[in-house]
Amino acid sequence: MRAVVVGTRGSQLALAQTRWVVERLKEQWPETEFTVRTVATSGDRGADPRERGIFVKELEQALLDGVIDIAVHSLKDLPTRQPDGLYIASVPRRVDPRDALVGRNAVKRLDQLPKGARVGTSSVRRKAQLLAYRPDLEVVPLRGNVDTRLKRLGAGEYDAIVIAAAGLLRLDLRNRIDEFLDPEVVLPAPGQGALALEVRRGDDLADELAYSLNHRETQARVTAERAFLAKLEAGCLAPVGALAYLEGDELRLEGVVAAPDGSELIRGEIAGPVEEARELGEELALDILEQGGADILKGVKGGD
Repeated sequence: MRAVVVGTRGSQLALAQTRWVVERLKEQWPETEFTVRTVATSGDRGADPRERGIFVKELEQALLDGVIDIAVHSLKDLPTRQPDGLYIASVPRRVDPRDALVGRNAVKRLDQLPKGARVGTSSVRRKAQLLAYRPDLEVVPLRGNVDTRLKRLGAGEYDAIVIAAAGLLRLDLRNRIDEFLDPEVVLPAPGQGALALEVRRGDDLADELAYSLNHRETQARVTAERAFLAKLEAGCLAPVGALAYLEGDELRLEGVVAAPDGSELIRGEIAGPVEEARELGEELALDILEQGGADILKGVKGGD
């Protein structure tokens, strides 16, 4: 059996996610040799965050070129369409998909932030929903990896920051989370908290290895969320949130499209058989588009 090369970005979080994947693969396939190769992406080099796929394009090219065999992505960064010759072979078990608030000093909850508090995030999705809930806040840009964001908070540039809880959990920084934001207030990005293992078509070994980590419940949930995003034709950079839940054999999906300034917010919900996850996502998207979501999304872009 050949050695299998697992590709990842070189950020601290990406490496932590990939180590977790490789450890699980070694448990399942103890006789297989796995190596990790880091690939610099345009997003790591400071590309415009409004461009699509800036954290995945170079990884996908490395897959197509045969430099790596499995690419590990944060699913929320992955466009809803894969290049010809590639596909998502596996979606491992998801960690908490919610956004988290990290406060400075004694401020530990969104409702406790004083009027005019500076909240750091460069996600137009988060900004829109935060302003819809608390229009008195000053939501200001914050980019960089997790460590950079926490340092800027500690330096006093912000009163609080909002960040994906999953990143903090995977970096063993659970103690930094002051509040998990209720999805009724801020719906997360479609696929947030989940990973995607992408492989080349025709590579049966990589497919078999990756699929051994697939988690069916997570796959069903993110299928609905990403179908919702794809039908909106909004891309992973738009002010769109979605979160699916499984309740027995039923899947419930909540979705939102918001104006970037929080002045308008259209939410919807749908439920149905779990095997119809994709169709449920598409149906909810059409409903929200008809309610005015199409007007909101015209020309709107932003980073997450």
